[in-house]
Amino acid sequence: MAVAFPAHVMALSKVQRLYDACDVVFASPAAGPPTLGEIRWLQKILDGVEAADVGIDDGENPAPLSSSSDDELSPKGARLLSARAFTRITYVHIHQCEDFSMGVFCFPAGATLPLHDHPEMVVLSKLLYGSVRVRSYDWVAAPPCSAARKCGLARVVAADEVRRAPCEASVLFPRSGGNLHAFTAVTPCAILDVLTPPYSEERGRPSTYFSDVPIPSLPGFAFLEETDLPEDFSVAGAPYLGPELTVDMDDYDDDYDAYDE
Repeated sequence: MAVAFPAHVMALSKVQRLYDACDVVFASPAAGPPTLGEIRWLQKILDGVEAADVGIDDGENPAPLSSSSDDELSPKGARLLSARAFTRITYVHIHQCEDFSMGVFCFPAGATLPLHDHPEMVVLSKLLYGSVRVRSYDWVAAPPCSAARKCGLARVVAADEVRRAPCEASVLFPRSGGNLHAFTAVTPCAILDVLTPPYSEERGRPSTYFSDVPIPSLPGFAFLEETDLPEDFSVAGAPYLGPELTVDMDDYDDDYDAYDE
């Protein structure tokens, strides 16, 4: 899907352009599963997004002072969340509806988001700043939904791969691309995520966590087993301070609120 933005669209903030594109691809009445062309289009838009575009100061590229001509595109009140202020994993909620969600996970150095899955979801991710170690898998054969505890053989997609910003946006699919992954921040970092559809316990898309055990006799594979989150693991919430987002209220669902701490 090759789309050229008209001049009036190019004047929008980057996060507004991202939302509008997601709304076209994921939430239009005729929208079916996104095509590969549509996914590549969204990746290209994500590639242009920087930390300041979502209201975060990465400490390396200070946002320029706003002028009267660009106030509408500037973060609210010219305030930015400081990357140095995140002392634990923090989620910045941007938008969520029935069809997709947008938000940023901010990590202090050394923090780990445990291995988890994305059931029947497509996830686009952009590393906004810093570096992160990624471990990811795809099921060889997905465990049945009726299983009391999910487990099974998984193929290694990324084995402690370190990604450093700036880098291209990545994408995972329901059965490929590393649908199960874990992140460990090598340095302070932030990841902008677009999920479609979003997690929903009520709609059969819970977030499930796993332990992984390598299989020495079968290189490139591991055995994954559902596990409980560590008792001391938590994710904080922080307000979105980026440019104001104009959303399509026809697609808005009051049941989809900001991330709960």
